[in-house]
Amino acid sequence: MRVKCVICDSLQQLDDDLPQAKKLRNRPINTFMCDVCHERIALKTEARIATGNFVFYKTSPLLTKEF
Repeated sequence: MRVKCVICDSLQQLDDDLPQAKKLRNRPINTFMCDVCHERIALKTEARIATGNFVFYKTSPLLTKEF
């Protein structure tokens, strides 16, 4: 299955038997993000959390205990 990253528009090939490929095929509202973009967003989010200005709006008590 060929997929396109929603952020950087890079094309990648996913194996048809992967759970992510099945989710994309069965629910087209789900979007694909490549590993490079996913890591970049994760690092930037961690940096924002470290500043103390990051606010979780829809949190659960479990998440608030972690931070």
